[in-house]
Amino acid sequence: MDVIIEFQSRPETTRPETTLAVTRGAARLLVDLGYAPLAEVTLPNGRRADLMALGPKGDVLIVEVKSGLEDFRVDRKWGEYAPYCDAFYFAVAPHFPEGILPDEPGLVVADSFGGAVVREAPVTPLAPARRKALTLAFARLAALRAAGVNAERLTL
Repeated sequence: MDVIIEFQSRPETTRPETTLAVTRGAARLLVDLGYAPLAEVTLPNGRRADLMALGPKGDVLIVEVKSGLEDFRVDRKWGEYAPYCDAFYFAVAPHFPEGILPDEPGLVVADSFGGAVVREAPVTPLAPARRKALTLAFARLAALRAAGVNAERLTL
């Protein structure tokens, strides 16, 4: 007797759904690694970091989520995050094409449930005065959000 199993493939996810899933998984990974992440943080230079995280030793990470190849090709602002973090990562979905992203940043592969660091980011330590200013701004932003204020911008 033959067993027939009907397989219904999952419909393609949209770009916003992919972005949300990768952001959620990357944030979960950061928490698992001991970081406190905030989503959609507007930096003093006007750029918006998809995730910014403060580590247990005061290190600052920025994670730029790429929902797909087109998203990466049209968005070249990621170089402007360096003055605001010790390490920079791209986060992509498992189906993101290999070999497209530059080798310099770190790489996280994530879905809705979590993620994994595929490539560690090089660390370029922030100057002490910049670190202190960023840490205070990050803490204030997190406190405002916890109080229910719709805050997005880091104020140095």
